[in-house]
Amino acid sequence: MIKTTILALDSATDACSVALWRDGSLAAHRFEARRHGQAEILMPMVRDVMQESAQEFKTLDGIATTVGPGGFTGLRIGLASARAMALAAGVPIVGLTTLEVVAAAQPERSGPLLVAIDSRRSDVYVQLFSPEREPASLPMAIMPGLVESILPGGPIVVAGNAAETVLQALQQTDVSLSNGPALPDAAVLARIVASRIAPFQTDLEPPAPLYLRPPDAKLPIEKQA
Repeated sequence: MIKTTILALDSATDACSVALWRDGSLAAHRFEARRHGQAEILMPMVRDVMQESAQEFKTLDGIATTVGPGGFTGLRIGLASARAMALAAGVPIVGLTTLEVVAAAQPERSGPLLVAIDSRRSDVYVQLFSPEREPASLPMAIMPGLVESILPGGPIVVAGNAAETVLQALQQTDVSLSNGPALPDAAVLARIVASRIAPFQTDLEPPAPLYLRPPDAKLPIEKQA
């Protein structure tokens, strides 16, 4: 494990979390399951984590954040906050998907893994992962009844807060529900980033949000003169 100091945050789905990873272990952590209101608690969580760990922003090696898919508002809040803190501290920033973070949190089991996250619409966000938890498909938004068409043959484990929705729509009998965390957590995000060689590169572009479909809200169309 690389010795590095990372501030990680997530507010993209139905939870809000912040973690400080330092020299191979978790120094401070906050997590709250919350469908709405991430804007009110994200920065207080950051303050608490930095104070508890006695860490200064200028001494961070970098900041990590989730980039989606997830709720439009929560995702924007997390990305904007991470970018602002990285700019103010003069440190690089890296982003990972919520699906990858959930996959990495699941117990080790043989066979492929499907992560399914609630999109707050009729479809779900899904991605397949290999037994080694490497991406085996691109992230996608898909109706639960169509998920079976993208699954490989044989046993498969389903994780995420939309896992039960997917299970109810599947006809396969060799599908099981993971007993791991159903939501992304900044502590897992920080651990993933810390495990990678040179995760923070100064020439990286700031992470962009991963939108698999347009948001519900639409900007008003200006009236023609």
